[in-house]
Amino acid sequence: MNEDISATQRAIKDRTTSCGSVSLIKNLLYCTLNLRREVTEMPDSYFKKKVKAINVKEKSISQLLAEMSETAYQGRKLGETVDVWEAMIKEKDLIIIMGFSGSMSTAGQWKIVNWLIENRYIDILVSTGANVSEDIVDAMGLGYWQGTHNSDDEELLKADVNRYYDVYGKETDYREMETLMTEGLMTLKKGYPYTSAELLYVFGKYLNKKKVKSIVATAATHNVPVFSPALADSAYGEAFLMAKNRGHPIILDQVKEFDQFVSIGEKTKNVGVIYIGGGVPKDFTQLLAISVSPRTMDEGVPGRNGHLRKGLKEYYYPHKYAIQITTDSPQWGGLSGCTLEEAISWGKIDTGGKRAVCYCDATIALPLIAHALNERVRVKRKGPDLSWLFKQVP
Repeated sequence: MNEDISATQRAIKDRTTSCGSVSLIKNLLYCTLNLRREVTEMPDSYFKKKVKAINVKEKSISQLLAEMSETAYQGRKLGETVDVWEAMIKEKDLIIIMGFSGSMSTAGQWKIVNWLIENRYIDILVSTGANVSEDIVDAMGLGYWQGTHNSDDEELLKADVNRYYDVYGKETDYREMETLMTEGLMTLKKGYPYTSAELLYVFGKYLNKKKVKSIVATAATHNVPVFSPALADSAYGEAFLMAKNRGHPIILDQVKEFDQFVSIGEKTKNVGVIYIGGGVPKDFTQLLAISVSPRTMDEGVPGRNGHLRKGLKEYYYPHKYAIQITTDSPQWGGLSGCTLEEAISWGKIDTGGKRAVCYCDATIALPLIAHALNERVRVKRKGPDLSWLFKQVP
């Protein structure tokens, strides 16, 4: 209230000074009327859509999230992510890429990714090695167990139990997964430089023959590329060593991989991105927006709405849609917490596109979003044909 009075007094003083010969009383009346008019007119733009309180009654998950999108805070943001993802699915000539970080497969999330692939609600997966290796344990029928983060970890070590926060896994099961992985890698062609997408495609087909319906197996069935730019940072790294010890070294070519990934930007009109967490999968995917130009020697891509940097002959192609589910904060400067708005300054996210950021544990957000999409989108999406990525794979 005191601030309002001070603002009024300052306004009256300004009007008094500027009016010169006009009487003080007239000036006061003039300022009062003007101030009232400004107070009445200014807020109109702020009050366009009311917050709607949620009524508790029987309803679908889709309806609940729709209602949450009309509330506030992260509840609203969670509802908005469904709207943006649904818009992606309905967009024509769009490649949907999902960055999948952390260790979500041990937390029971991998079958959701399979479902997203089967329905082509994602066209490309960029994942940590953990997510596309640890799911194999479960797909083999071995599994993980609910535990507690208050465990005696020294006792777990003695019992050969691995802890993933509040989930337990058997070291013997992990080794069985690595053995299967090594056998699959032994079928790869010696001396051929694979990208992670090529390697995981071949390995996915091997797992399908073994009836192990993991993420990469499902992806191989549907010709959905799975890139894992830090693949050796997982059980795959140990399997590479085990295959090498058996006389079958594996070659991963990261330069070829990045070139292959960036080439996707030359074969689409628009890109939509979904980030479950951050890390390498997020950064790798973000680079697609700005790395097409060096690949094409700074020539524009025909059919794409590129932007030319001021003072530089360098094109960038911001992602039209973007969703981020994260628990990281932006103020530490790391990419995992970096906002989509910050990414606009790099030319990675479209200023006019649809985007939503929800600060939430992915084990809460992802199941709710997937079930809402299952209720809302009744038609199976026909994604772009990306089989050309595997035509030269031996």
